[in-house]
Amino acid sequence: MDAPTGVREHCTIAATLDLVGSRSSLLLLREAALGTRRFADFAVRTGLSEPMTARRLAELVDAGLLARADYREPGQRVRQEYRLTPAGLDFLPVITALRQWGDAHAGVPGGPPIAVAHAGCGAEVVAEVRCTHGHPVPPGESVVTHLR
Repeated sequence: MDAPTGVREHCTIAATLDLVGSRSSLLLLREAALGTRRFADFAVRTGLSEPMTARRLAELVDAGLLARADYREPGQRVRQEYRLTPAGLDFLPVITALRQWGDAHAGVPGGPPIAVAHAGCGAEVVAEVRCTHGHPVPPGESVVTHLR
């Protein structure tokens, strides 16, 4: 798949990596996708230091992938939790594709640590490349047709 001249200067993949390309950001988005909401849980579940967790969560909020929301436990002060925004929800197929690739190629001892299933039917959730008409697009069948 050859890209027309000019694509690399205006590459949306590069722009996306500028927003979420760090390992720590991707781990935080993984946790948000799995339902993690609270700061301390993000830090523990990702193994990130609290300062790094705070910095990356703030970056993801600034990038529009996460939003802060107030909550209060009975008898406690108001705190903030983090939720995926519509843009963050749109990122879920990327997280799914990373998990799927890792399951197949990263060689984690003992096999994949989690399986994600569709609540409606129980089948595994996977990422698949499709055209806008719904047809699967195998490698080699993608063609760059124009530069916008």
